Amino acid sequence: MKAWQVTHWGEPEQMTLADVPVPEPGPGQVRIRNHAAGLNFFDILQIQGKYQMKPAFPFTPGAEVAGTIDAAGSGVSGFEGEQRVMAFPENGGFAEYTLARADHTFPIPDALGNAQAATLLVYHTSLFALKLRAALRPGEWLLVHAGASGVGMSAIQIGKALGARVIATASSQEKLDFCGAQGADFALSYAHPGWVDGVKEITGGRGADVIYDPVGGDAFDLSTKCIAPEGRLLIIGFASGRIPTVAANRILLKNIAIVGAVWGGYAFRTPGYLAETHADLMARYAAGAIRPAISRSLPLEDAPAGLRALADRQVAGKAVLVVGP
Repeated sequence: MKAWQVTHWGEPEQMTLADVPVPEPGPGQVRIRNHAAGLNFFDILQIQGKYQMKPAFPFTPGAEVAGTIDAAGSGVSGFEGEQRVMAFPENGGFAEYTLARADHTFPIPDALGNAQAATLLVYHTSLFALKLRAALRPGEWLLVHAGASGVGMSAIQIGKALGARVIATASSQEKLDFCGAQGADFALSYAHPGWVDGVKEITGGRGADVIYDPVGGDAFDLSTKCIAPEGRLLIIGFASGRIPTVAANRILLKNIAIVGAVWGGYAFRTPGYLAETHADLMARYAAGAIRPAISRSLPLEDAPAGLRALADRQVAGKAVLVVGP
Protein backbone atom coordinates (compact mmCIF):
# COMPACT_ATOMS: atom_id res chain seq x y z
CA MET A 1 0.00 0.00 0.00
CA LYS A 2 0.95 3.66 -0.29
CA ALA A 3 1.69 5.43 2.98
CA TRP A 4 3.33 8.71 3.89
CA GLN A 5 6.23 8.13 6.26
CA VAL A 6 8.22 10.39 8.54
CA THR A 7 11.77 9.15 9.01
CA HIS A 8 13.19 12.21 10.79
CA TRP A 9 11.88 15.44 12.29
CA GLY A 10 11.33 18.05 9.61
CA GLU A 11 8.69 19.66 7.43
CA PRO A 12 5.71 18.05 5.65
CA GLU A 13 7.57 18.26 2.34
CA GLN A 14 10.26 15.97 3.76
CA MET A 15 7.86 13.06 4.23
CA THR A 16 8.23 10.09 1.88
CA LEU A 17 5.37 8.41 0.02
CA ALA A 18 6.47 4.81 0.39
CA ASP A 19 5.29 1.37 -0.65
CA VAL A 20 4.88 -0.57 2.58
CA PRO A 21 3.19 -3.85 3.54
CA VAL A 22 -0.51 -3.71 4.36
CA PRO A 23 -0.62 -4.01 8.17
CA GLU A 24 -2.29 -6.94 9.92
CA PRO A 25 -4.79 -6.11 12.68
CA GLY A 26 -3.88 -7.32 16.15
CA PRO A 27 -6.24 -8.27 18.96
CA GLY A 28 -8.96 -5.69 19.39
CA GLN A 29 -8.06 -3.88 16.16
CA VAL A 30 -9.71 -3.38 12.79
CA ARG A 31 -8.12 -2.60 9.44
CA ILE A 32 -9.79 0.13 7.44
CA ARG A 33 -9.48 0.70 3.72
CA ASN A 34 -9.39 4.46 3.75
CA HIS A 35 -11.58 6.69 1.63
CA ALA A 36 -10.76 9.96 3.40
CA ALA A 37 -8.38 11.27 6.04
CA GLY A 38 -8.54 14.56 7.90
CA LEU A 39 -5.62 16.98 8.05
CA ASN A 40 -4.92 18.74 11.34
CA PHE A 41 -2.43 21.32 12.55
CA PHE A 42 -1.07 18.91 15.15
CA ASP A 43 -0.01 16.62 12.27
CA ILE A 44 2.46 19.32 11.29
CA LEU A 45 3.74 19.65 14.86
CA GLN A 46 4.14 15.88 15.08
CA ILE A 47 6.15 15.82 11.84
CA GLN A 48 8.34 18.61 13.20
CA GLY A 49 8.88 16.79 16.52
CA LYS A 50 7.10 19.58 18.41
CA TYR A 51 4.01 17.66 19.49
CA GLN A 52 3.52 16.19 22.96
CA MET A 53 3.53 12.61 21.64
CA LYS A 54 6.53 11.55 19.56
CA PRO A 55 6.09 8.22 17.72
CA ALA A 56 9.08 6.06 16.87
CA PHE A 57 10.49 6.37 13.33
CA PRO A 58 9.28 5.62 10.75
CA PHE A 59 5.69 6.62 11.38
CA THR A 60 2.68 7.66 9.33
CA PRO A 61 0.78 10.76 10.54
CA GLY A 62 -2.98 11.07 10.52
CA ALA A 63 -5.46 10.64 13.38
CA GLU A 64 -8.89 10.67 11.73
CA VAL A 65 -10.02 8.44 8.88
CA ALA A 66 -13.17 7.25 7.17
CA GLY A 67 -13.44 4.16 5.03
CA THR A 68 -14.64 0.57 5.04
CA ILE A 69 -13.84 -2.37 7.30
CA ASP A 70 -11.30 -4.57 5.55
CA ALA A 71 -10.26 -7.04 8.29
CA ALA A 72 -10.59 -7.53 12.04
CA GLY A 73 -8.31 -8.96 14.69
CA SER A 74 -9.23 -11.44 17.39
CA GLY A 75 -11.80 -10.39 19.94
CA VAL A 76 -13.52 -7.91 17.61
CA SER A 77 -17.27 -8.13 17.05
CA GLY A 78 -20.04 -5.83 15.91
CA PHE A 79 -18.57 -4.92 12.53
CA GLU A 80 -19.55 -6.34 9.16
CA GLY A 81 -17.38 -6.68 6.08
CA GLU A 82 -17.27 -3.56 3.89
CA GLN A 83 -19.11 -1.56 6.57
CA ARG A 84 -18.49 2.19 6.37
CA VAL A 85 -16.75 3.44 9.48
CA MET A 86 -14.90 6.43 10.90
CA ALA A 87 -12.02 5.90 13.29
CA PHE A 88 -9.58 7.80 15.47
CA PRO A 89 -6.23 6.00 15.32
CA GLU A 90 -3.27 7.36 17.26
CA ASN A 91 -1.54 7.74 13.89
CA GLY A 92 -1.36 6.00 10.50
CA GLY A 93 -4.14 7.87 8.72
CA PHE A 94 -2.18 9.17 5.71
CA ALA A 95 -2.20 5.81 3.98
CA GLU A 96 -4.40 3.53 1.91
CA TYR A 97 -5.06 1.29 4.94
CA THR A 98 -5.06 2.13 8.65
CA LEU A 99 -5.24 0.08 11.84
CA ALA A 100 -7.46 1.39 14.63
CA ARG A 101 -8.74 0.15 17.95
CA ALA A 102 -12.20 -1.35 17.50
CA ASP A 103 -13.53 0.70 20.41
CA HIS A 104 -12.31 3.85 18.65
CA THR A 105 -14.11 2.91 15.42
CA PHE A 106 -17.76 3.81 14.72
CA PRO A 107 -20.31 3.24 11.94
CA ILE A 108 -20.90 6.17 9.62
CA PRO A 109 -24.57 7.24 9.38
CA ASP A 110 -25.99 7.11 5.87
CA ALA A 111 -26.45 10.89 5.81
CA LEU A 112 -22.76 11.54 6.55
CA GLY A 113 -20.30 11.44 3.64
CA ASN A 114 -16.82 9.98 3.96
CA ALA A 115 -15.07 13.35 3.78
CA GLN A 116 -17.21 14.87 6.52
CA ALA A 117 -16.83 11.74 8.65
CA ALA A 118 -13.06 12.25 8.50
CA THR A 119 -13.35 15.70 10.10
CA LEU A 120 -14.95 14.88 13.44
CA LEU A 121 -11.83 14.60 15.62
CA VAL A 122 -11.87 18.36 16.15
CA TYR A 123 -15.45 18.15 17.40
CA HIS A 124 -14.38 15.59 19.98
CA THR A 125 -11.65 18.01 21.06
CA SER A 126 -14.06 20.91 21.43
CA LEU A 127 -16.77 18.93 23.21
CA PHE A 128 -14.19 17.59 25.67
CA ALA A 129 -12.73 21.07 26.24
CA LEU A 130 -15.94 23.06 26.52
CA LYS A 131 -18.24 20.59 28.26
CA LEU A 132 -15.94 18.51 30.46
CA ARG A 133 -12.94 20.75 31.12
CA ALA A 134 -14.53 24.23 31.15
CA ALA A 135 -18.11 23.30 32.16
CA LEU A 136 -19.44 25.94 29.76
CA ARG A 137 -22.92 27.06 30.81
CA PRO A 138 -25.83 28.45 28.76
CA GLY A 139 -25.69 32.21 28.49
CA GLU A 140 -21.96 32.48 29.17
CA TRP A 141 -19.64 34.36 26.84
CA LEU A 142 -17.24 32.10 24.91
CA LEU A 143 -14.25 33.60 23.09
CA VAL A 144 -12.84 31.32 20.37
CA HIS A 145 -9.43 32.18 18.94
CA ALA A 146 -8.58 31.11 15.37
CA GLY A 147 -12.29 30.68 14.76
CA ALA A 148 -11.79 29.86 11.08
CA SER A 149 -9.50 26.90 11.81
CA GLY A 150 -10.80 23.36 12.09
CA VAL A 151 -10.82 23.35 15.89
CA GLY A 152 -12.10 26.92 15.94
CA MET A 153 -15.00 26.05 13.64
CA SER A 154 -15.93 23.11 15.87
CA ALA A 155 -15.65 25.22 19.04
CA ILE A 156 -18.00 27.86 17.63
CA GLN A 157 -20.59 25.24 16.68
CA ILE A 158 -20.27 23.26 19.93
CA GLY A 159 -20.35 26.46 21.97
CA LYS A 160 -23.59 27.55 20.32
CA ALA A 161 -25.05 24.07 20.81
CA LEU A 162 -24.25 24.35 24.53
CA GLY A 163 -26.09 27.66 24.71
CA ALA A 164 -23.16 30.08 24.86
CA ARG A 165 -22.85 33.51 23.27
CA VAL A 166 -19.82 33.29 20.99
CA ILE A 167 -17.14 35.79 20.02
CA ALA A 168 -14.58 34.55 17.49
CA THR A 169 -11.25 35.98 16.38
CA ALA A 170 -9.65 35.54 12.97
CA SER A 171 -7.09 37.25 10.74
CA SER A 172 -9.01 38.45 7.66
CA GLN A 173 -12.47 39.61 6.65
CA GLU A 174 -13.03 36.40 4.71
CA LYS A 175 -12.29 34.35 7.82
CA LEU A 176 -14.38 36.64 10.01
CA ASP A 177 -17.30 36.04 7.64
CA PHE A 178 -16.61 32.30 7.88
CA CYS A 179 -16.83 32.50 11.67
CA GLY A 180 -20.18 34.23 11.39
CA ALA A 181 -21.43 31.50 9.06
CA GLN A 182 -20.51 28.92 11.73
CA GLY A 183 -22.70 30.68 14.28
CA ALA A 184 -20.43 33.23 15.98
CA ASP A 185 -22.44 36.16 17.34
CA PHE A 186 -19.46 38.51 16.94
CA ALA A 187 -16.17 38.24 15.08
CA LEU A 188 -13.07 40.35 15.76
CA SER A 189 -9.80 40.64 13.86
CA TYR A 190 -6.84 39.73 16.04
CA ALA A 191 -4.66 41.55 13.50
CA HIS A 192 -6.10 44.70 15.09
CA PRO A 193 -4.75 45.49 18.59
CA GLY A 194 -8.18 46.68 19.69
CA TRP A 195 -9.72 43.19 19.82
CA VAL A 196 -9.22 43.01 23.61
CA ASP A 197 -11.25 46.18 24.08
CA GLY A 198 -13.76 44.77 21.60
CA VAL A 199 -14.32 41.71 23.80
CA LYS A 200 -14.83 43.94 26.84
CA GLU A 201 -17.26 46.18 24.98
CA ILE A 202 -19.31 43.27 23.64
CA THR A 203 -19.56 41.67 27.08
CA GLY A 204 -20.50 44.89 28.86
CA GLY A 205 -17.10 45.17 30.51
CA ARG A 206 -17.22 41.72 32.08
CA GLY A 207 -14.98 39.82 29.66
CA ALA A 208 -15.28 36.29 28.32
CA ASP A 209 -16.29 33.56 30.76
CA VAL A 210 -14.50 30.86 28.75
CA ILE A 211 -11.65 31.39 26.28
CA TYR A 212 -10.76 28.63 23.82
CA ASP A 213 -7.14 29.13 22.76
CA PRO A 214 -5.45 26.90 20.17
CA VAL A 215 -2.96 29.68 19.34
CA GLY A 216 -0.90 30.48 22.43
CA GLY A 217 1.67 33.26 22.17
CA ASP A 218 0.25 36.78 22.07
CA ALA A 219 -3.35 35.51 21.90
CA PHE A 220 -2.89 33.84 25.29
CA ASP A 221 -1.13 36.86 26.83
CA LEU A 222 -3.87 39.27 25.74
CA SER A 223 -6.64 36.84 26.71
CA THR A 224 -5.68 37.27 30.37
CA LYS A 225 -6.67 40.92 29.95
CA CYS A 226 -10.21 40.23 28.74
CA ILE A 227 -11.22 37.17 30.74
CA ALA A 228 -14.10 37.52 33.17
CA PRO A 229 -13.76 37.01 36.92
CA GLU A 230 -13.95 33.26 37.63
CA GLY A 231 -13.28 32.68 33.92
CA ARG A 232 -11.66 29.59 32.42
CA LEU A 233 -8.88 29.90 29.86
CA LEU A 234 -8.61 26.66 27.85
CA ILE A 235 -5.20 25.73 26.49
CA ILE A 236 -5.83 23.76 23.29
CA GLY A 237 -2.48 24.19 21.54
CA PHE A 238 0.24 26.54 20.41
CA ALA A 239 -0.28 27.19 16.70
CA SER A 240 1.60 30.49 17.02
CA GLY A 241 4.76 28.55 17.83
CA ARG A 242 5.30 30.24 21.20
CA ILE A 243 4.36 28.49 24.44
CA PRO A 244 3.27 31.33 26.76
CA THR A 245 3.63 31.80 30.50
CA VAL A 246 1.39 33.69 32.90
CA ALA A 247 2.10 35.58 36.13
CA ALA A 248 0.36 33.73 38.95
CA ASN A 249 -0.94 36.99 40.44
CA ARG A 250 -3.21 37.41 37.40
CA ILE A 251 -4.75 34.02 38.14
CA LEU A 252 -5.17 34.95 41.80
CA LEU A 253 -6.60 38.42 41.45
CA LYS A 254 -9.44 37.45 39.08
CA ASN A 255 -9.99 33.91 40.43
CA ILE A 256 -9.47 32.54 36.92
CA ALA A 257 -8.54 28.98 35.98
CA ILE A 258 -5.96 28.03 33.34
CA VAL A 259 -7.24 24.69 32.06
CA GLY A 260 -5.41 22.16 29.90
CA ALA A 261 -7.46 20.24 27.31
CA VAL A 262 -5.66 17.32 25.64
CA TRP A 263 -8.47 15.16 24.30
CA GLY A 264 -6.35 12.24 23.09
CA GLY A 265 -4.68 11.49 26.40
CA TYR A 266 -8.01 11.50 28.23
CA ALA A 267 -10.00 9.56 25.62
CA PHE A 268 -7.40 6.82 25.15
CA ARG A 269 -7.13 6.07 28.87
CA THR A 270 -10.79 6.45 29.89
CA PRO A 271 -12.88 3.38 28.95
CA GLY A 272 -16.23 4.23 27.39
CA TYR A 273 -15.64 7.97 27.13
CA LEU A 274 -15.06 8.05 23.38
CA ALA A 275 -18.18 6.00 22.61
CA GLU A 276 -20.29 8.20 24.90
CA THR A 277 -19.13 11.48 23.40
CA HIS A 278 -19.30 10.13 19.85
CA ALA A 279 -22.97 9.26 20.40
CA ASP A 280 -23.47 12.81 21.71
CA LEU A 281 -21.87 14.29 18.60
CA MET A 282 -23.84 12.09 16.21
CA ALA A 283 -27.07 13.22 17.89
CA ARG A 284 -26.00 16.84 17.47
CA TYR A 285 -25.15 16.18 13.80
CA ALA A 286 -28.54 14.57 13.21
CA ALA A 287 -30.19 17.62 14.80
CA GLY A 288 -28.23 19.98 12.53
CA ALA A 289 -26.28 21.59 15.40
CA ILE A 290 -22.87 20.70 13.96
CA ARG A 291 -21.87 20.72 10.31
CA PRO A 292 -18.20 20.33 9.32
CA ALA A 293 -17.12 22.79 6.63
CA ILE A 294 -14.52 21.44 4.21
CA SER A 295 -12.73 24.06 2.16
CA ARG A 296 -10.06 21.89 0.57
CA SER A 297 -9.98 18.27 -0.67
CA LEU A 298 -6.77 16.77 -2.03
CA PRO A 299 -5.61 13.35 -3.21
CA LEU A 300 -3.39 11.29 -0.89
CA GLU A 301 -0.36 12.18 -3.01
CA ASP A 302 -0.82 15.86 -2.15
CA ALA A 303 -0.68 15.47 1.64
CA PRO A 304 2.40 17.72 2.00
CA ALA A 305 0.68 20.49 0.01
CA GLY A 306 -2.43 20.19 2.19
CA LEU A 307 -0.39 20.43 5.37
CA ARG A 308 1.52 23.40 3.99
CA ALA A 309 -1.79 25.15 3.26
CA LEU A 310 -2.75 24.57 6.91
CA ALA A 311 0.59 25.89 8.13
CA ASP A 312 0.22 28.99 5.94
CA ARG A 313 -3.32 29.65 7.26
CA GLN A 314 -4.87 29.14 3.82
CA VAL A 315 -7.63 26.77 4.97
CA ALA A 316 -10.97 27.79 6.48
CA GLY A 317 -12.54 24.91 8.37
CA LYS A 318 -11.11 21.53 7.41
CA ALA A 319 -8.86 20.07 4.74
CA VAL A 320 -9.28 16.41 3.78
CA LEU A 321 -7.29 13.85 1.83
CA VAL A 322 -9.37 11.79 -0.58
CA VAL A 323 -7.77 8.36 -0.47
CA GLY A 324 -10.23 6.14 -2.32
CA PRO A 325 -13.70 6.11 -3.86
